[in-house]
Amino acid sequence: MSQGLLQIAITLAIVVIIVPFFGSYIANVFLDKPTILDRLATPLETTLYRILGIRAEAEMTGWPYIRAVLYSNLTMAIFVFVLFALQGVLPLNPTGLAAPTWDTTLHTVISFITNTNQQHYSGETTFSYGSQMLGLGYFMFTSAATGFAVAIAFIRGLTGRPLGNFYVDLIKVITRILLPISTIGAVILLLAGVPETLAAPAVVQTLEGGSQAIATGPVAHFEIIKELGENGGGFFAINSAHPYENPNGFTNLIETVALLSIPTSLIITYGIFAGNKKQGWLLFGLVFIIYVGLISITAWGEFVGNPLVNQAVGNNLVNLEGKEVRFGWAQSSLFAVSTTGTMTGAVNALLDSFMPTGGFSVLFNLFLQIVWGGQGTGTSYLFIYLILTVFLTGLMVGRTPEIFGRKIEKPEIALASIILLVHPIAILIPSAITLAFPEQLAGVSNPGFHGLSQVVYEYASAAANNGSGFEGLADGQPAPTGLWWNLSCSVVLLAGRYIPIMALLLLADGMRQKQLVPETTGTLRTDSFLFTTVTGGVILILGALTFLPVLALGAIAEAFQLSS
Repeated sequence: MSQGLLQIAITLAIVVIIVPFFGSYIANVFLDKPTILDRLATPLETTLYRILGIRAEAEMTGWPYIRAVLYSNLTMAIFVFVLFALQGVLPLNPTGLAAPTWDTTLHTVISFITNTNQQHYSGETTFSYGSQMLGLGYFMFTSAATGFAVAIAFIRGLTGRPLGNFYVDLIKVITRILLPISTIGAVILLLAGVPETLAAPAVVQTLEGGSQAIATGPVAHFEIIKELGENGGGFFAINSAHPYENPNGFTNLIETVALLSIPTSLIITYGIFAGNKKQGWLLFGLVFIIYVGLISITAWGEFVGNPLVNQAVGNNLVNLEGKEVRFGWAQSSLFAVSTTGTMTGAVNALLDSFMPTGGFSVLFNLFLQIVWGGQGTGTSYLFIYLILTVFLTGLMVGRTPEIFGRKIEKPEIALASIILLVHPIAILIPSAITLAFPEQLAGVSNPGFHGLSQVVYEYASAAANNGSGFEGLADGQPAPTGLWWNLSCSVVLLAGRYIPIMALLLLADGMRQKQLVPETTGTLRTDSFLFTTVTGGVILILGALTFLPVLALGAIAEAFQLSS
C-alpha cells in the first residue's frame, strides 16, 4: 500500500510544483508580456494572421466572439465529416478501412469538435491513419484551443478587460502552448516506448499456428495532445490501457501530469489576471482538497477490494478487475479521478470494474465539472460558482454583491443559472427516456443499480464534454440501440458545449461593461479563507445535491448492496 500511496504523492507533488510556473507563463502569453517562445512564435503567428486575413488588433465583444466560435467550429466539422466520408478512397489507409456509418461519423465529428472524444467505435478498426491524424488529431488541437480561448476571454471580461479576438487567442493557444509542449512530449513518449509509424499492422504467427494482426500507427504524437488538450480519445479501443498508448509507469506519469497541467494552472492564471494571487491559490487549494478526497475514497475502495470476493476466498484481495497490472490499484485510481475531473476522458483501466466508491467519484466529477474542469471552460465553471457565492453571501449579510469592483445583478445571475441548469437537463432527461426502454434503446449489460449508473454516466460524460464511459452499453451496435446512442448523445454533446460557452461569453461581456465601484468597508472580500470555504459549500450544495438522487440510486445503493 505504501508504494501505491507514494506513487500518488509524487504525481501530485509534480503537479503542484508545475502550477505556479505554467500559470504565470499562460498569463504572460495572454497579457502580451515577453515569453521564451516569442522569437519563434511571433513570426509564425504574424504569417498566419496575414494568410487568414485576421486583424490581430481588432477586439471582439460578446456576440462577435460567439459567432467566431460557432462559425469556425462548424467549418471544421464539415471539413472532417467529408474527410471521414471519403476515408475509403483517401491515402494513409493501409488496412483499406471503409467509411463508418453516417450516424457514427456524425457522432464522432460532434464528439471531437466539442473536445469530448466520446467514442462509439474501436479506433484501430474504424478509422485509418489519415482519418486519425488529419481529422481526429486536427480536432484535438482546435477543439482544445477553442475551450482554452473561451476561458481566457471569460477571465478577461470578469476582470474588466476587453474579451480579445477569438482567432488570435485560438492561434496563440496552439503556437505557444499546445504545439510546443506536444512536440516535446511526443518525443519523450517515443523514447519511452510509444510507437510512431505509418507502417501497416504487423502480422505474426501465434502459438496455435494461426496468424494475428497487431495494430500499430502514429501513436506518440496523438497520445500527448490527447492528454494535454484534455481530449481523451484513444488511438486504440482500450485507450491508455493499451501498451502502445501507455506502456509503463513512466509514460503513465507523463500522461497524468499532462492532462492535469492546464486546468490546474489556469486557476493561477486567473489570480494573476485579477491582480489577486492569494485568491487564485485559495481556489486552487479548495479544488485540490476535493480532488485529494475523491482520490482517497477511490483508492481505498480498490485497495480493500470486493467484499463478496474477499468473503469467498477468505482473504482481502486488491480489486484488479479491469486494471493493468503495470499500473495497479493506485495509478489506476489516480488516473480515473484525474481524467474525469479534468474532463479528459482517457482511461488506463475499465471504469465499469471499479468499486462503487470509484463509480461515485467519477460520476461526482462529471456532475460538478470543476475538479479540475474541462479545457478552459471547466475553470470558468469554478468562477460561476464564485459569482453565485458572492451574490448569496452578499444578500445574507446585507452587502452589495460585487466582484472585482463590479456589481453582480439580475443578468449575471440569469446567465449563471443557465450555465448550471443546462448540465442536469442534458443528463437527466435523456437518461430517463433511455431507462424507460432498457432493451430497445439502452442495451444495458448490467442489471440493477450499476445499470442505472452506466446509462447516466454516458450522458453525463457527453454533457460534461468528458468522453469516458462505463461501457457495457450497445452504443457501438447497429440500430436501434447504436443509432439511438449516437443521435441522443450528439444532441447532449452540442448542448453541453455551446450553450454554456455562449452564456459564459455574454456574462463576461456584461461584466466588462459595468462601471467600476470604489471599494468600501462594506465590500465583501473574496480572498479570505472563510469566503473560500463558503464557496466550497455552495459548490457541494448546488452541484452535488442536484444529482444526489442519481448517486443514491446508483453508486451509493450499489455500495450498500455489496456491503450487505
